Amino acid sequence: MTRTDEDPAAGGDAESADCVTTTLGVPEMDCPSCAETVERSLEGLDGVDGVDTRPTSGTVTVAHDPDESTPDAVAEAVEAAGYAVESQTGAVTERFTVPEMDCPSCAETVERALDDVAGVASVDTRPTSGTAVVTLDRSHTSAERVREVIESAGYEVTETTADAETAGSAVAEPASVWRSRRAVETWIGAGFTLLGLLFEFVLRGSNAELFAAGAVTLSTADVLFLAAVVAGGREIVRGGYYSLRQRSLDIDLLMSVAILGAVTVSVGFGERLYMEAATLAVLFSVAELLERYSMDKARDSLRELMELSPDEATVRRDGETVTIPVEDVRVGDTVVVRPGEKIPMDGEVADGESAVDQSPITGESVPVDKRAGDEVYAGTVNEQGYLEVTVTGEASDNTLSRIVDAVEDAQSNETDHEQFVERFAGYYTPVVVAFAVLVTLATPSVLGVSWTESIVYGLTLLVLACPCAFVISTPVSVVSGITSGAKNGVLIKGGDHLEAMGQVDAVALDKTGTLTCGELRVTDVVPLGDNTERDVLQCARGLETRSEHPIGDAVVDRAEAAGVDDRTVSEFESLTGKGVRADLDGETHYAGKPGLFEELEFDLNHVHAATDGGVVTQTSQRLCEENRCLDLLDSVVPDLQAAGKTVILVGTESELEGVIAVADEVRPEAERAVERLHELGVEHVAMLTGDNERTARAVAETVGVDEVRAELLPEEKVAAIRELDEAYDGVAMVGDGVNDAPALATATVGVAMGAAGTDTALETADVALMGDDLSRLPYLYELSHDANGVIRQNIWVSLAAKAALAVAVPFGLVPIWAAVLIGDAGMTLGVTGNAMRLSRIRPEVAGDGAAVSE
Repeated sequence: MTRTDEDPAAGGDAESADCVTTTLGVPEMDCPSCAETVERSLEGLDGVDGVDTRPTSGTVTVAHDPDESTPDAVAEAVEAAGYAVESQTGAVTERFTVPEMDCPSCAETVERALDDVAGVASVDTRPTSGTAVVTLDRSHTSAERVREVIESAGYEVTETTADAETAGSAVAEPASVWRSRRAVETWIGAGFTLLGLLFEFVLRGSNAELFAAGAVTLSTADVLFLAAVVAGGREIVRGGYYSLRQRSLDIDLLMSVAILGAVTVSVGFGERLYMEAATLAVLFSVAELLERYSMDKARDSLRELMELSPDEATVRRDGETVTIPVEDVRVGDTVVVRPGEKIPMDGEVADGESAVDQSPITGESVPVDKRAGDEVYAGTVNEQGYLEVTVTGEASDNTLSRIVDAVEDAQSNETDHEQFVERFAGYYTPVVVAFAVLVTLATPSVLGVSWTESIVYGLTLLVLACPCAFVISTPVSVVSGITSGAKNGVLIKGGDHLEAMGQVDAVALDKTGTLTCGELRVTDVVPLGDNTERDVLQCARGLETRSEHPIGDAVVDRAEAAGVDDRTVSEFESLTGKGVRADLDGETHYAGKPGLFEELEFDLNHVHAATDGGVVTQTSQRLCEENRCLDLLDSVVPDLQAAGKTVILVGTESELEGVIAVADEVRPEAERAVERLHELGVEHVAMLTGDNERTARAVAETVGVDEVRAELLPEEKVAAIRELDEAYDGVAMVGDGVNDAPALATATVGVAMGAAGTDTALETADVALMGDDLSRLPYLYELSHDANGVIRQNIWVSLAAKAALAVAVPFGLVPIWAAVLIGDAGMTLGVTGNAMRLSRIRPEVAGDGAAVSE
């Protein structure tokens, strides 16, 4: 089997977006030593970033750079190790929705079941979304076979996709937890348990003996307790059976052993632990229902993202307006969007005007005006007007779909905390089980308790042996943080990036397009002589209309905004490196650098300022006491340039008419964003730019960064990032995602600005700020920092609670019901609820002093 794809989830840990994965069938690789031999051979191949060998299924998946190693080269490396490669095709990636797979031990059981299926190349289980993504070879197996295996492991599959790469994402739909079959059985078991307790402790006179055989007796209460075990424990024992088949020491198996052990000791040795068995069965079933409920709440955040896009679209075809599923909409179709409706597809406005609420994609709180030619995104809301939109992308490839896919894929990128927890959990369960055996055997002689009590202690420890709350503490926090960010216009592409962003001590910012708006605008118009600002703009517009320079575009935009009339233009000529010349209404005019007018023999040290209301900036006004004159060369021009502005002069061959300053304006939120980063604990904020030193320092003084590095080439930006990384504990680089790609890749975390609709930024950056809003950067840092705090709290509190309960068990301080409700259900609910607090963090609103936390 051979498969090449760009999805790292298919196997291996691709380190860059340029990696592909190749999956090979290696039937002779049937033991761990064989797998090790193959791995060594492949790791010696250039461009290999990751190798995933699966001897149980006879497959190997390799992540590699296609420019350095081709799929054929990968196959040759396997053959060089002495193993034949099957030349087979037909690998697909299938997504299975498994709602009941809601904890790490459940996921492990599913993985173990699929490991033994020939043709399964890789399995990515995601309990936080209730899905399993499986790469399989259709020549060896089928999606239906995979479905059967998952269900044979005890987990119902409610939905599959034809191919996860072409179909939409899936998240387990919330079933009615409290009306499910398991809930009904649990309530019946709870009823029997309550009746049993009533006969056992209140109606003792009516608790008749119903059966007796040797040392074994059964009272009315005992029978009721056994009925509770049958009703409430059926699903537990069923799960334990499947776990035993898959050799998975999970909570279902441990609880099954505890319940059946209590019943066996009662029936076989007359120790009467029926009440304990019933309590275990009912309370654990309640705990599982609570866990399912809390996990559904955690999944809601991701489900809300997916539900942003409508299922249907109104399309104009062949002169008719029809409503069809969004999957049937084609590129080039015209979609009709009425007021209040969601825009179903990415596209370009063909007709109409309206304000569009883009907050689901960019996080912008204020609707954005859209007219013909403007870009719109699927999932955004048409507020008022009527729009016709020309579709530019397929439903599976629109901005919202890419966001949802990235959020789902982010679950497979494990944080350092997750890796630690998984390693620890591998030791925790066996140690606690061994401790349970030791306590059961040793406490009668060491502490002088009865055998009945010691058995109860052992059963209680078995309940505490599963680290579910401990293991799920990190992934549920990561999902909460990532989905919360996505709703606020911040796409975090992995839990590892979420964790890393909260730990950086330095932030590097590009200037153009990051701290500044990225578009030139006219900032100052200084009329000279008898001219007005309108006169200057009218001349400048005529001169710059035919110019292709960005400065010309800025001048024309300002003139149009001021309602200045156009003039008749002829004899236009671009003076390379100096400016432009043209005849306006028959008279020759010039616009360009001060040097151009010096060549025309103007005295720029002594020109008359306008006195009829024209405004001259305070920083540049130096008037002669008698003649109201400006010294352009020594004061006005240098002062404007010192503020980071580009200066052009406008005039004729005999008269200097005015001065226009153009600049890439600093974003209004930039200063507050830098200030907020400092408030949140970032030690050092630097600006890296290729622009000139004077302009860079002007911007730096305005926004308040700690360091400026100007006139940098791309490779020098990379070097600067490395220096900052060495000087501080991690550095985040914020840029445009294209020009700053090398620096973004080098930084601890690369953050791309204004990524909505930009494929490159979505693919290459670790984090993408979907809107053109720098205030999302401190929000990102705060969210990441708080997420790290929540993860630490969840890990250590759940671990401490389990440890405290386990230590207290041999001394009779922990009843079995407390182990279930506190150690299992309570901690699971606790870590989930704590993780959900991350959704309350909101970006700072203009004028507020801090981020909003509801």
